Amino acid sequence: MKPARLTRNPGGRRRTLRFGAAAAVCVCALTACDSGSGGGGSTDGGQSAAGGGITTVAKADRVQAPQLSGKTLDGGTLDVGTAYRGKIVVLNVWSSWCGPCRGEAENLAEVSRQLHSRGVRFVGINTGDPTAGPALSFEKGRGVPYPSLHDPAGKLLLRFPRGSLNPQAIPSTVVVDRDGRIAARASGGVSAAQLHTMLDPLTVQK
Repeated sequence: MKPARLTRNPGGRRRTLRFGAAAAVCVCALTACDSGSGGGGSTDGGQSAAGGGITTVAKADRVQAPQLSGKTLDGGTLDVGTAYRGKIVVLNVWSSWCGPCRGEAENLAEVSRQLHSRGVRFVGINTGDPTAGPALSFEKGRGVPYPSLHDPAGKLLLRFPRGSLNPQAIPSTVVVDRDGRIAARASGGVSAAQLHTMLDPLTVQK
């Protein structure tokens, strides 16, 4: 079964997330599902499939990440571009009811601690949870040390440029380089090794 995905209606004016019970069941069976799945090989626009559900973009072909700001799950506010200017930013799209999200949470937390001193910052984008309570319990139970924007209707996800490595499933992980440009994406739950595959080259890139 396919995961919950962002789709465009016939008018092409907006995208919506397919939520509800059927979507939750599909997400629990999630596998890599986008153009970045599978083996190597170049794709359009400087994109390259690195395998394991990861797609990367050559430095010269990266596009600017959207402005992401709003309320966090703990009741605060966060402007990602302002707070983490000059940092590598990992954006993880997740929901508390998503099985693969549960599986990847500890990997994300672990790597966020490992790479903090190398200028890497993690931010969650919690979507599909109407209220913050279940999502906060999810984070607390898994030791997640970084903030998450609360985006129940998926409005922040619609800000990603069309044709870029935009999030297309729950979970998705998008990496933004130090210049604020989208450098890599992984669809589906990520391992610590996958995160390092996306992040380690950026930590040494000038």
